[in-house]
Amino acid sequence: MRLSFADASTAPRDTSAYATHRTLADAFGPGRDAPLVIVTDGSGAALRPVADAVRDTPGVAAVTPVRTSADGGASEFVAIPTTGTQDAATPKLVHRLRDTVIPHAAPGQRVYVGGPNAATIDFADSVTTRLPWLIAVVVALSLLVLLVLVRSVVIAVKAAVMTLLSTLAAYGVLTAVVQWGWFGHALGFATDQPVTTWVPLFVFPILFGLSTDYEVFLVSRIREEYDAGADTREAVRRGLASTARIITAAAAIMVLVFLTVLLGDDPAVKQFGLGLAVAVLLDATLVRMVLVPALMELLGAANWWLPRPLARLLSRRAEAERADDPVRA
Repeated sequence: MRLSFADASTAPRDTSAYATHRTLADAFGPGRDAPLVIVTDGSGAALRPVADAVRDTPGVAAVTPVRTSADGGASEFVAIPTTGTQDAATPKLVHRLRDTVIPHAAPGQRVYVGGPNAATIDFADSVTTRLPWLIAVVVALSLLVLLVLVRSVVIAVKAAVMTLLSTLAAYGVLTAVVQWGWFGHALGFATDQPVTTWVPLFVFPILFGLSTDYEVFLVSRIREEYDAGADTREAVRRGLASTARIITAAAAIMVLVFLTVLLGDDPAVKQFGLGLAVAVLLDATLVRMVLVPALMELLGAANWWLPRPLARLLSRRAEAERADDPVRA
């Protein structure tokens, strides 16, 4: 999955924004909308060797003359790539300039590569780096909540793994439709493009919240049947029979709501709606209604494994709650 922000090149074909982009790209090249502003402190003399090195770098179409501010405090020039903002080669060019070309041309000198295009690339890199941490924190917190609720390490871990499976499937569908163009035009995407940078950040926590609801509906009912004396196989059968309609009805409502977003024009919002619709559909049908019950039947008594120290702790907590609640006591 490549990440970026939508720009004029991804706008609907009947808009003036796309018409402007197409006119400039045809006249000056696709990189006209992806300028790189290269800046340093001090006079332009120190920046001219950098400009020469950048001009000779493959992937750079043109370089403007070096300019120095009126007070001599800063100098700059603009490099125009041969590729546009949404092209996979443009981020590679930015990293090559920062990591190799500029340090060799001006060793020891602070030279910055900025501009809207570079800022988009930096934000995408930041999301790529931090998204695993977001996933890890959300998964860890959900494990704790499920562990207290169902009193089973195996079920809590299984729930987290299954939700990750749904999330990865949603990311895969987004990549195939938006980035690779599979059925993209049929769903209203004007062209192949990277996934909008903020979409994975929003899809995962929202999906995790919804899928955890579905998991709680299902597993808590199975746990009640198991505590009432049914074996695991029978508890799964009864729990699934009593919650399947609730889960599928709730999921159907959410899927339809998310799919209505595809009727709009904003490609980023359309990606968001598509990702959540696919994720909820897969999670509530294939994952919660098929994989989770099947795995619980295969695991049998192992579903309810809980380390003794943790079991004693949760038992004392439950007893304290019953003592504080006259109705339950």
